[in-house]
Amino acid sequence: MPVTVAPRAMILAAGYGKRMRPLTDRTPKPLLEAGGRPLIQYHIEALRDAGVGDIVINTGWLGEQLPARLGDGEALGVRLHWSHEGAPLETAGGVRRALPLLGPAPFILVNGDIWTDYDFRHLGPLAEGDDAHLVLVDNPPHNPGGDFHLTGKGRVSDNAEPRLTYPGIALLRPALFERLEEGERRLAPVLRAAMAAGRVSGEHHRGHWWDIGTPERLAELDRFLAGRRP
Repeated sequence: MPVTVAPRAMILAAGYGKRMRPLTDRTPKPLLEAGGRPLIQYHIEALRDAGVGDIVINTGWLGEQLPARLGDGEALGVRLHWSHEGAPLETAGGVRRALPLLGPAPFILVNGDIWTDYDFRHLGPLAEGDDAHLVLVDNPPHNPGGDFHLTGKGRVSDNAEPRLTYPGIALLRPALFERLEEGERRLAPVLRAAMAAGRVSGEHHRGHWWDIGTPERLAELDRFLAGRRP
């Protein structure tokens, strides 16, 4: 099986989690639990098992709770680095803020409010000339039209059908964010510009992926994970 060469990863954990209220009135969304563990812990452990030793986590709403709970990562076998934002900067803005912690090599980016059985060891090196590799999944009920098209040759575009959903898992080159336009905070325009230049590859993950966007989905995931226990 391929082994990831990304020495670092970033978990996005700075959102308000407004759709999860009242659960997020006192708890940041990535610390909500399913299957007896915080959502973010599943990512940390999966990244560790893929060989990633350094993980950057950005914080925003109730952000002080994350380092208070997870510390420096030693108990989980990794080194955690914290990028505190105060007011969330959205995805691209948050990554740009964290670039000094991420270093010059391509890094894994994963949303902190999802659960997946995707094996990060599949994220090998970016091909020469590529700026991004996206993991795509089947379209869920809440996003039936999908986001991007994956060609038979493993290239991702924004101008063809059918479309798959971008679930918040990618391997990205820091240069994408170093040249971010002033005031741009969203990731989608950054990715679309790279697609237009033919610099994005992708893959179709056919396993499990959950977008924990509502309390009902969190409860459903909790039941699913309970059923997976030995």
